[in-house]
Amino acid sequence: MAWSEDHTFGGRTTVRDVLFDAEHRLAAVGVPSPSADAAQLVAHALDTTRGRMFLQDPVTDEQKVRIEQLLTRRLSRVPLQHLLGTAAFRRIEVAVGPGVFIPRPETELVAEAAMRVLAEQPVGQRIGVDLCAGSGAIAISLGTEVPGSRVQAVELSDEAVEWTRRNVATYESLLVERGSRVEVVHHDAATVADPGAPLARLAGQVAVVVSNPPYIPAQMIPREPEVRDHEPRLALYGGDDGLDVVRGVLHTAAILLRPGGLVVIEHADVQGPAAGAAGVPGLTKLAVADAVLADRLGVPIGSPLFTDVTDRIDLNGLPRFTLARRAAS
Repeated sequence: MAWSEDHTFGGRTTVRDVLFDAEHRLAAVGVPSPSADAAQLVAHALDTTRGRMFLQDPVTDEQKVRIEQLLTRRLSRVPLQHLLGTAAFRRIEVAVGPGVFIPRPETELVAEAAMRVLAEQPVGQRIGVDLCAGSGAIAISLGTEVPGSRVQAVELSDEAVEWTRRNVATYESLLVERGSRVEVVHHDAATVADPGAPLARLAGQVAVVVSNPPYIPAQMIPREPEVRDHEPRLALYGGDDGLDVVRGVLHTAAILLRPGGLVVIEHADVQGPAAGAAGVPGLTKLAVADAVLADRLGVPIGSPLFTDVTDRIDLNGLPRFTLARRAAS
């Protein structure tokens, strides 16, 4: 049977036809948003936008082959963003693929909370740090949306940091236009501000530290195949209780932030205020200076590191991120 007879799409030749077929096949395997995914895949295969793809009728045999190739991979639950090669985040699109965490819409609120405080600072003091930067979406958003910012994007993974660098390079011209700079730092978020580490020089100078760290407990395997099978483990799991990396972020934030500076940390919806000491707000309230931090910060051992600890909900009304201020020395 020749491709002109189209055994894959049953002879369908229009955009509406292939969209209908793709949507129903995606729904049949449980893809959460079959209509949106079908539209994006078809538009991508036609090298056009969703708004203009209906101008492409009829769909050629070559285009149908390309649609089928993409659809087959999505049916096997390869993330849509991996197939498109990009993920939208606030006002930008970042390149993503295997080895880097795909930024989610809920993280846009995390970035917004950080940039509001950054924008309040005088020019010259708009210093921010993105810990566990991944694709660089938060760091780039801070730099492009808050003119005159200096942002450090810290990423540990050898694979992910290449995506960070790629995306920062893509937005270099826009960053320069806004008078901002984003620097990529290949290092562990938990130790990046320790003596001799890359950000030790910024101790006590940073206005905002923001992080979307790994926070899934090691024994909790995500149900979604897109996450379980395709997201990098280093970006997902935060130790036995999910909070190991968060502890490291709080340690680094205590060193970097100037008194009154803000730390913003994303967390799972079960790690909010109701979780007590097992949640990020509770952990932040309990954070005190150990002997190392006491010596570094010039405070007594046991001094609280953060004040004004609050938690915010996401667009679904679920606890999503914690904010806190660096306590005065």
